[in-house]
Amino acid sequence: MKTILKLFIGVFFVLTFGSCDSFLDINVDPNTPSQPVLDLLLPATQVSIGVHIGGGATNRIATVIMQHATQNGPSRFELTGSTFQTPWNGIYSEALTDLEIIIREGTAKSQWAYVGMAKLEKAYVYSILVDLWGDVPFTQASQGDGNLSPKFDKGEEVYKAVFTLIDEAIADLNKTPYVSPGTADLFYRGDRASWVRAANSLKLKLLNQIRLIPAEQARVKQEINALIAGGQLILTNAQDFTFKFGATETPQNRHPIHISDYRATKDFWMDQGFMERLYNTDDPRLRYYVYRQTNNAGVNFTRTSNGYGGRFTGDPTGAPADNAVRATFGIYPYGGLYDNNPITGLPATNVFLTNTGVNNPTNFRVVTTSDGTGAGIFPMITASMVNFILAEAALTLGTTGDAKEYLRNAISLNLNSINSFVQAPGNSGTVMSATTITNFVNTRLAQFDTAPAAGKLGVVMTEKYISLYGNGIESFNDYRRTGIPSLMAPISPLNPFPLRFTYSQRELNTNTNAPAQNNFITPVFWDL
Repeated sequence: MKTILKLFIGVFFVLTFGSCDSFLDINVDPNTPSQPVLDLLLPATQVSIGVHIGGGATNRIATVIMQHATQNGPSRFELTGSTFQTPWNGIYSEALTDLEIIIREGTAKSQWAYVGMAKLEKAYVYSILVDLWGDVPFTQASQGDGNLSPKFDKGEEVYKAVFTLIDEAIADLNKTPYVSPGTADLFYRGDRASWVRAANSLKLKLLNQIRLIPAEQARVKQEINALIAGGQLILTNAQDFTFKFGATETPQNRHPIHISDYRATKDFWMDQGFMERLYNTDDPRLRYYVYRQTNNAGVNFTRTSNGYGGRFTGDPTGAPADNAVRATFGIYPYGGLYDNNPITGLPATNVFLTNTGVNNPTNFRVVTTSDGTGAGIFPMITASMVNFILAEAALTLGTTGDAKEYLRNAISLNLNSINSFVQAPGNSGTVMSATTITNFVNTRLAQFDTAPAAGKLGVVMTEKYISLYGNGIESFNDYRRTGIPSLMAPISPLNPFPLRFTYSQRELNTNTNAPAQNNFITPVFWDL
């Protein structure tokens, strides 16, 4: 993974700075600098987050657990000390180590833009670590040779420190003079206002995450209302906090899930239950989320269906020779192909998932590395997510605003973000019309209106689950907090549903202060 990360960093520099000869025309060898070069370290941390969190086993396994896709072992809840070893080690040895250097050196040089960005990235990473693993090294972490066996801090204590980091990040970003990192910042190209919005939106997400803790509810409601009143949240798709992968194959910087499945062998199946959920509810996102390689494969790859050939979660049977017929990932958000082929058997009552405007003749094909751009995204915090969070908070805490309007905004923003994605250079897909989006959203709002008071949260969280395709981590967090949506029972699980991830076995073997391996059916501190 270290080699892959270096390739990602290398190609991002080529793509980002290739037209700016002066950037690379520096007086030190960037491979052996005499002192840390912040312009090199900052994008390295961002690529590490994209690779190890967005593209690594963290997001992959969460995606399988939450039934957006499936794999034999994880879908049966088979988690061991090696399952998350690579992302755990990469996060600590690469991202967090470099972030500490940026914070230290940037503070010494009064480079507050770098310091603020690094603190916010650090806050995001540690929040993910706590959400997924519970207790993690924090106060003694990233000290290099100074401490090779850092203690594991309690998750609730790390969360407190994360809130402090967010406030510090905002304060640092607002210091003057503000010297923008420019294109060295892969997220926002140095735009201060965007970083402040991301910081406030991360705080909103984490406040909502701890809303079940009785002692925190009054503070959570008060601070969420303050964030709403402040108006400095991610509210448009252009403001999304999203990691963008590249489109090159050599050196490789495509989305890791595109790499793993747009080839002769594949790591995943599409989850049959998820595909049927979209198919049965007339959801147009099915054509963007899933690409069918053939029109007549069905569940377990019988040649009797409409091409949506996947597996039900927890299927214990071995992998047949099905790589050429199983459905695979579509254009959004992994940079694959848009499915513009006929779907047999569609109900005549369908309004949104239809065969209007499809290819004629059909154009099914077995995908290869040359199909799609691979320039996918990892949506970390988006305007759609923010509105779903505000809807949840309004329903559960009575915070400011109307839950129905937040729901309207959330779904609309998600559909429009898909439209923007398929229109990006190199992509190709049908754009949903404004009328289609409005009418589709209205069908979901009608479900919200007719749901009883106790069921309205179910509508919100189910729609959020569908919109979070591409970020299994947030779906996993939401499910543990709310128990929504209703998921299919795995066919043959090996263990109960996991409530946290297993620690890296290497960490347990080398860290003398490490606890015993995680009991992954024990909830994290906010999961009450």
